[in-house]
Amino acid sequence: MTSGAPQRRLGTTDAVVLGLAAMLGTGVFAVWAPAAAAAGPWLLVSVLLAAVVAACNAASTADLAVAHPESGGGYVYGHERLSPGAGRLAGVAFVVGKVSSAAAAAGVFGGYVLPSQPLTAAIPAVVVVSVLNSAGVRWTARGAYTLVGGTLVVLLAVVVVGLCGPGSEVPGPAPEPAPGVGEPSVLGVLTAAGLVFFAFAGYARIATLAGEVVDPGRTLRRAIGIALGVALVTYLLVAVALLVGLGTERLAVEPSPLVVLVDANGANALGVLVRVGAAVAAGSALLSVLVGVSRTTVAMAHRGDLPAGLGRIGRRGTPVRADAVGGLVAVALTVVAGPAAAIALSACSVLVYYAVINLAALRLPPAARRWPRWTAWLGLVLCLGLAVLLPPTPVLVSAVTLAVGWTAVTLLRPRWGRG
Repeated sequence: MTSGAPQRRLGTTDAVVLGLAAMLGTGVFAVWAPAAAAAGPWLLVSVLLAAVVAACNAASTADLAVAHPESGGGYVYGHERLSPGAGRLAGVAFVVGKVSSAAAAAGVFGGYVLPSQPLTAAIPAVVVVSVLNSAGVRWTARGAYTLVGGTLVVLLAVVVVGLCGPGSEVPGPAPEPAPGVGEPSVLGVLTAAGLVFFAFAGYARIATLAGEVVDPGRTLRRAIGIALGVALVTYLLVAVALLVGLGTERLAVEPSPLVVLVDANGANALGVLVRVGAAVAAGSALLSVLVGVSRTTVAMAHRGDLPAGLGRIGRRGTPVRADAVGGLVAVALTVVAGPAAAIALSACSVLVYYAVINLAALRLPPAARRWPRWTAWLGLVLCLGLAVLLPPTPVLVSAVTLAVGWTAVTLLRPRWGRG
């Protein structure tokens, strides 16, 4: 094995597809029920609010990525623009959030491929994806093209059926909603926005590849904007189709609303396709999320915040050790948490991560900013607000995990022999 920097091989289209692979993955198949339960008929408002948060974060991320064109994302930005402690918080939050996202993706994959024994399919999926990532970023990008294309086709078919289908009685009895579920409120809209943000957060995957894209100044800004725009249009169309086809109350209690929607319109064959599409999308998300985790791990190792061995680059130009460790942690979390819990944990941690990014963007000089300062201020306030308004249990678990992780990294740093 040799040390060194990864090669710059990815263009704008590659970066867009890798970002979409993370955004059009687990969230679009798994987030609608809890979001509708919180926001009720105001679900579209939550989607738009989540998009506003994502756009503010994207603006700060793009400016910082151009100023610091290296792998590591918010960990590097916080370290360079704020303080080493802020960088460590961002790094820990990103790793926790994205490993949780990987666990959610694995859970969705297992639930659709082998519903009776989801872990039997979920765990091998994480292992296989870790091996693929170790084979090289270019291979991962090529695989993402097929996966993203297939996911978009499936979602488009669902939208067409939901909006244009003849409609019929939804099969099977509807689960009984809990009191207050689906009733609109401002607090519910904000809680739902935090959950839906989980589905938008994939553009962080693009920033973590800053050290591997050609012409970062041009590529990153274009790729983040294009990927975010495509994701927003897709989510709005899917949300409208679900609200029209199922109604708010039924949507709020259906764990697999896309499948139920097509079944309700007599498209049983399409229901099978949706199940396959969900599994494919979850695999796509795993490909993108785990490689982002390993790149942040490498950046932390190079700066002495994790053991130096995790920063080693293999003969194929990939961080094999970091890929393996990320995969192992994702497997462990997949075993102990279901997809819904993993989504909430990921959303909270990633919102904290972006709060650090927005704060770091405020430290950029005017000449280094393409976007106005108010976007960073708005992103900072919204990230912190949405994070604390998520369901209490994941907020508490996230706070404890981030505190323990940050403390451990800070105290153990001298033992790793780096200054």
